Amino acid sequence: MPPTPDATAPGVAVPAREVPDRGRADACPGALRLHPADDGALARIRLPGGLLTERQALALAEAAEALGDGQLETTSRGNVQLRGLAAQCGADLAERLRAVGLLPSETHERVRNIVASPAAGLDGTPSADVQSWVRELDARLCASDWAAGLSGKFLFALDDGRGDVAALDADVTLIAGSPSGARGAAADRTSAGDRPAVLRLGRADHGHPVEAGQEVTAVLAAARAFLDALRTSGRKAWHLREVPDLLPAGPVPLPAFAGAAPVLGVLPGGLSVGLRFGRASAAQWRALVAASGAATAATTAAATTAMTAAPGSAAVGATTGGLRLTPWRGVVLPGASADRLPALAEAGFRTGPGSPWERATACTGLPGCAKSLADVRADAARALDAAAGALAGVSAEAPGGVPGALPVHWSGCERRCGHPAGRWVDVLATGHGYRVTVNGPAPLASVDVSNEEMAEAVAEARRTTK
Repeated sequence: MPPTPDATAPGVAVPAREVPDRGRADACPGALRLHPADDGALARIRLPGGLLTERQALALAEAAEALGDGQLETTSRGNVQLRGLAAQCGADLAERLRAVGLLPSETHERVRNIVASPAAGLDGTPSADVQSWVRELDARLCASDWAAGLSGKFLFALDDGRGDVAALDADVTLIAGSPSGARGAAADRTSAGDRPAVLRLGRADHGHPVEAGQEVTAVLAAARAFLDALRTSGRKAWHLREVPDLLPAGPVPLPAFAGAAPVLGVLPGGLSVGLRFGRASAAQWRALVAASGAATAATTAAATTAMTAAPGSAAVGATTGGLRLTPWRGVVLPGASADRLPALAEAGFRTGPGSPWERATACTGLPGCAKSLADVRADAARALDAAAGALAGVSAEAPGGVPGALPVHWSGCERRCGHPAGRWVDVLATGHGYRVTVNGPAPLASVDVSNEEMAEAVAEARRTTK
């Protein structure tokens, strides 16, 4: 990839901002650009790396109750959406977000799309400090005038080497250490930094090696090179995958990435829980904050004791406290202890693997979206609850990369908003039932079913291994 000057380096002149013409408006919603929906306005708040402090999480819960429908939605990019907002509440929402550091840049707020390995440093797998990369990338994006030319759909992924977020086919993916598509291979590394990081552009099967210490600079350079190449060629695109020949692939072969979400339940360094369709009430959100706050309090007490015992020393340990929202619509709580799980389960969170709800998603559907042909979330919930027996013994995340139950996504219309990447079961509303298809590189034949037949058809499709 040809070198591109780092726009945030000292002494580098930044040309005037120039946004490429993509032929149609980028209507991606944001925190300042609210999207009108049938159930009120929608705001999407970018959370780079899915990272939230307890104070920020509480501010979002308070905003959902005061300004919206009292619900918070997590997205496939680890962001948060508020729905049912009054059209005139934009200034109030912006003030609330700004007060807790969730709106660091009004000109760049929609381009802060960064996902990162949510279990990095918490599950015993050797990993890079991707949270530091997240913070550096976010700060430098907001400081780069040219970056405002990126689409609100452009995605950065920072993978700690396990291959989880690398499987999301982001526009620019940084993979730490030795890229691995399976946990077993990743666990063989003695350290995440023993081999160079690799930069993947779009869906390329080869990447560019990255010099240690230049990881974020390389990510920014790739994004800028994409914008520059669009302007030079006169082509129109939001994503690198739309123009795979625009930037050269690198010399490093890449594996097929597994894309496994963190296992639900207890991690060596915290807890992992799931949300049904990524939705949580403000009360549920506060239960997450309570579990996170307990971890922070325990760590603070331990650090104080250590520093008292050894004056002048600094406590060293895993990062604790706060929340990490995952691209699989779950939440990781660093440092939270196992004794918090019963309260989280009581609050309605999924706290263990093996449920049909694993990797099950759905679009908004009726009544929130006028384009939908069905109340897909209600129909999907009934099918998933009915499928508990049908999927017995099929693990949604089998170890070693062995295929388990495929992801499944319900859509109310042909747009299929929020569907997963890779191979997945597509359940599409038809107005008189649903069409079930195993989608992916080589789609299998579809079957049309009634609502009553859907649970069995979906369970069968999710068992597909070919």
